[in-house]
Amino acid sequence: MNRAERIYRLHRALSGRRPVSLAQLMDELHASRATVNRDLAYLRDFFQAPVIYDRDSNGYAYAADAPAFELPGLFFNESELFALLASEQILEAVQPGILAPRLGPLKARIRQLLAESGHDAETVAERVLVRGFASRGSDTDRFASVAAAVLAGKALQILYHARTQDRVTCRRVHCARLVHYRANWYLLAWCERAAGLRLFSLERIGEISDPAEPARIPATAQELDRFLSASFGIFSGEAAAWARIRFTPDAARWVADEQWHSDQLGYWVDGQYELQVPYSEPTELLMEILRYGPEAEILAPPELRDQAGALLEQALARYRPGDDDAAAP
Repeated sequence: MNRAERIYRLHRALSGRRPVSLAQLMDELHASRATVNRDLAYLRDFFQAPVIYDRDSNGYAYAADAPAFELPGLFFNESELFALLASEQILEAVQPGILAPRLGPLKARIRQLLAESGHDAETVAERVLVRGFASRGSDTDRFASVAAAVLAGKALQILYHARTQDRVTCRRVHCARLVHYRANWYLLAWCERAAGLRLFSLERIGEISDPAEPARIPATAQELDRFLSASFGIFSGEAAAWARIRFTPDAARWVADEQWHSDQLGYWVDGQYELQVPYSEPTELLMEILRYGPEAEILAPPELRDQAGALLEQALARYRPGDDDAAAP
């Protein structure tokens, strides 16, 4: 019988109306005196169970004047504990510092469980590494306020500094989803100013006020899902066109295993890989394609191909020697 099963049986025995003797507990748990004493101490110290010893009846019970006590619903085996600690590493990497106050108590308990089983919890932190890239910091209080509004289904009034327009506007938004995409957080909300669904970068949200009103979102859950997933990237919305990109055999070794979009189409043609993805706004898609340089070619639509060509020309112009460079010795 493992400790988890013994703890459950011990809890059931102590929850009765009468104190239970040590001998009875040893018989119930099929365990030695030392093991039962350790389990009693574990139940009292780790779970803060109101275990008392009644001298008159020479037995153990839960204190009658203590609040009702119940065991937590889950016990974890050794591998599950390591998985939880690894998950904590991942959650912390998603947004450093934001979840630490809330994960701290859970993390401490998991570490205590591992220590009692003779394992070093520090091994997980040393050997499981999650590294973010191009993440933009988000204030802890701002994240907490937005997350609370999303979970409670509330509206917020925010000051938002949009990058595209480089100006600050005041908006009343009805919170729908909190989205983590490529190491950054976004709020999906119904914006009264825009009269439609919009994504707001959390790090661009300034002052937040709570009008204490429920969110009114004229969109179903399916429509929210469609807004987020209908086209490529974070520039969401209904797809306006399909991009067709051809990759050289070298690049295809990576691209053929990647998922750019849930509805993408991919196939091999004469040793090269062709990918088709829906998109609504080309900015992010162009960035993704151009990172492959000469290994990728946009075949369609013509306007997307022309935009990529113009960007490449502009980039090339920065590397061409100018008159001053040519005259330099």
